[in-house]
Amino acid sequence: MRKTGLFSLVAIGVLCLSACGGGAATPPTSGASTSAPAGTASQPAVAGQADWDSIVAAAKKEGKVAMFGAQGADRQASLTEPFTKKYGISVDYLPSGGPEVTPRVQSERGASKYLWDLFVIGTSTGILGLRPLGAVDPIEPDLILPEVKDVNNWRGGKLPFVDKDNTGLAILRQSGQYFYINTKLAKVEDFTSWRNLLDPKWAGKLLIGRDPLLAGYGRAMFDFFYMQPQLGPDFIRDLLKQNPVMFRDDAAAAKALVDGLYPMCFCSDIEVGRMMSNGLPVDQVDPRKMKEGTHATSAYANVFPANKAPHPNAAKVYINWLLSQEGGASFSKAAGVPSLRTDVSTEGIDPRLIPDPSWPVTNLEDGLALETDKVLPLLHQLLDNK
Repeated sequence: MRKTGLFSLVAIGVLCLSACGGGAATPPTSGASTSAPAGTASQPAVAGQADWDSIVAAAKKEGKVAMFGAQGADRQASLTEPFTKKYGISVDYLPSGGPEVTPRVQSERGASKYLWDLFVIGTSTGILGLRPLGAVDPIEPDLILPEVKDVNNWRGGKLPFVDKDNTGLAILRQSGQYFYINTKLAKVEDFTSWRNLLDPKWAGKLLIGRDPLLAGYGRAMFDFFYMQPQLGPDFIRDLLKQNPVMFRDDAAAAKALVDGLYPMCFCSDIEVGRMMSNGLPVDQVDPRKMKEGTHATSAYANVFPANKAPHPNAAKVYINWLLSQEGGASFSKAAGVPSLRTDVSTEGIDPRLIPDPSWPVTNLEDGLALETDKVLPLLHQLLDNK
């Protein structure tokens, strides 16, 4: 039976998902070097020094930047404190999961309220939600620092735009792996292929923390299943015949997993990661051990500039800081996710989160189009009457 919990504001942005214009970039390696950050606010390494100084001065007069951002206290701190320390510009930061962003911005703009300067969100929210509202502008004109514009500083030798309009740009990319087990009820070695989930003994025992009819990691997993030639739509049909239980609450799903109500879960990496670090009986199934692999995604780590930003100069300064080596390293370390910059080290990153270059990137614009045209209609067909 399909069950849903109360919708929570404690979601990842994910999934799925989930972001580099034109194709998958070469994944980071543990030997990636780390260069010194860009220059200081008063002496950045930038052509057109007077122009940059003028933008920074105007940004300081505006005094703040307002943004939606990734959830989690460490992520929020990494995206606010170093920037404020460097530039003396405060950050009004609203941590939020993807499903809440578009309705809120649509309501605000319907009332002629333009409150946000930028969004660090998932591509589904940016491309399918905010872009049709006219709430975001192309990011390319805001890229000013040479170290940000230099394609040699980005994996794959190109700026990682997430859509054909160059509206958003990916910052981090990870393996799309949200499959966790309760170690008292299952073993990681039980799973070497996604087809292991079709074993009759697991019927009714898979929990999906984010209903795949909602944007996020739950749907991203089904995007991957659809894209993977060894799986495809028939696998999705067979998996849903196993009657997985679906929540709409990331925290409740993670708690149900750790409490032993279910032996396995497609769950929020933020919620379960915190439990793993506290020594609770949960573990992640290594996607590298799965026959079919998994997907790559920038999840919540994409930046989109807001249209009609109330603090346009502060927004430009922030975007360039975030996409610099300094900002990228701060975000990557806090998130525990590989950066798409070549000069941000992957030392200390869980190897399971470093994507294989052969895995599809599901949250680019083409992947989202496949999701809209093929995956979602199939999911509605299979789930709407359950």
